[in-house]
Amino acid sequence: MSSSDEFPGVVPSRSDGNDTPGKPLTVGSQMIDKGAQMLQSLKPIKQVNQHVCTFAMYSHDMTRQIQTHHYVTRINQDFLQCAVYDSDSTTARLIGVEYIVSDRIFESLAAEEQKLWHSHAYEIKAGLWMNPRVPEMIQKSELQDLAKSYGKFWCTWQVDRGDVLPLGAPSLMMSPQEVNLGMLKPELLKRREDKYKVSNESLMQSRAGIEVPEKIKTNADYWKNAGKGSAIDIEQTPEMKLITPFP
Repeated sequence: MSSSDEFPGVVPSRSDGNDTPGKPLTVGSQMIDKGAQMLQSLKPIKQVNQHVCTFAMYSHDMTRQIQTHHYVTRINQDFLQCAVYDSDSTTARLIGVEYIVSDRIFESLAAEEQKLWHSHAYEIKAGLWMNPRVPEMIQKSELQDLAKSYGKFWCTWQVDRGDVLPLGAPSLMMSPQEVNLGMLKPELLKRREDKYKVSNESLMQSRAGIEVPEKIKTNADYWKNAGKGSAIDIEQTPEMKLITPFP
């Protein structure tokens, strides 16, 4: 199965057709969760320090564009990791992961690896990358760095296709760009403006002075030069021999 397949078939669904299939939480499960919250540190999750709302498109079909919600952990000044959800609600579904690196790290990657990454310069300057409810002035230094960064985003749950479960192979995602199919659909932007009561035009004006690379690294946003997207195919490996650890 390829990440560019059509809807992969019928799957179980709740009666309303929208929820993830499964029974409601039992009292026992809720008690276990509450107890674990009090006794466990959950250190990796507590390192998430910001929420970003932006947009992405499927590398294999750029007519499919989605709004995404990144919950960002800063590993160091050159590397961020993001858990990506389909919304910012309590019922949000985890739909993928994005890694973000500085231009310095990106330049150290092999050429074939770089083709999997996208630039953020346009995304920042166009006001598409946004920290909801955080004043622009607070974000400004971060945005300066992000404008020179690169991301690799794998989507594992194609909720826009109607999948009620994470089905099929992961899909490589790309960042909106000011060319051809890379242009973001206006209705997606309008929907976000209405939700967060923010003007995208104002965001663009406030970022006019942000410097971006004169030329994006050649292999980033590879689809712009190649005119082709990327998809994953699932293939069977040669027969495996299982080793039993104990007689």
